[in-house]
Amino acid sequence: MAEEWEPFDDELERARVAWFYFIGGQTQQEIAQRMNITRLKVNKIIGSVRESGSVQVSVTLPLTDCVELATKVSARYGLTEAVVVPDLDDFVEQKRVIGEAAGGMASLLIHEHDMGVGIGSGRTLSFAVRTLRARPKPESWVVGLTGGVTRGSGTNTFEVATAFARALGVECHYLTAPIYCANPESRNAVLLNDELTDVLARTEIADIGLVSCGPVAEDTSLTHIRVVKDHLDSVLKLGAVGEFLGCFLDAQGRPIDHFLNDSIIALPPDKLKLKPVSILVSGGTSKIPIIRAILRGGYVNRLVTNEAVARALLQGPR
Repeated sequence: MAEEWEPFDDELERARVAWFYFIGGQTQQEIAQRMNITRLKVNKIIGSVRESGSVQVSVTLPLTDCVELATKVSARYGLTEAVVVPDLDDFVEQKRVIGEAAGGMASLLIHEHDMGVGIGSGRTLSFAVRTLRARPKPESWVVGLTGGVTRGSGTNTFEVATAFARALGVECHYLTAPIYCANPESRNAVLLNDELTDVLARTEIADIGLVSCGPVAEDTSLTHIRVVKDHLDSVLKLGAVGEFLGCFLDAQGRPIDHFLNDSIIALPPDKLKLKPVSILVSGGTSKIPIIRAILRGGYVNRLVTNEAVARALLQGPR
């Protein structure tokens, strides 16, 4: 069913049509239905935007309503910066535009910092590589912020970190261990490896961290891991609303008291708070509870998300 749209002023209408067509990959008919305007009008706007030079690689017209949402979310949660992109119906396309917006944000920030870039995992972050335009200093580096999962999908932290390192032209460092050990004792045994502890220390000194998050559901890459799958019910009973760097958080952003949170090979969320730049890149209504929890916990200072999430974050208690 098409969304109910309030009338737009002419400039914002042009901006949204251009964004949906050139960035969001929507057809003219889909845009017309979404915005409750005629297809002929959509066609005319697209032609006008092309002729005016407002579309190059990106749309230069301002999406002022998204900017307003981003400003309000930043103010409410004490963020340095936020970017909000329009909603798209297609699940993967939504992730793509969020990820590409994050790549643009990160490109500007990488220029300003000498130290490394820490990268999480997930499909949304994998799309950020497409818009990276930064040229860091030769001594910089990329490091994966978490251990890996056993299923390769192009979104594993090893794969995402490698793609970032190649795009930036720098070396990459990996936490070559599973993200979850069987228990805290197993984690302690794994960390007897000096090379692994050196990489874990590198995750802490990286100036920039780009991370995502996940809901507590049965169809995520983390909940397919046997030790998590076997204890998912107990995690839910303790009030977990999602995971962040593998750590299960409650609605207030506090790590739950569960052995899984003591068995992680990853940068601890509290250490992410200390970074000059920490960007949460995530969207979709299923992630609203965990995104809100992360912001409540103050773990990040920047956010890239979509409109529906931004609006939800502005409703109810902070």
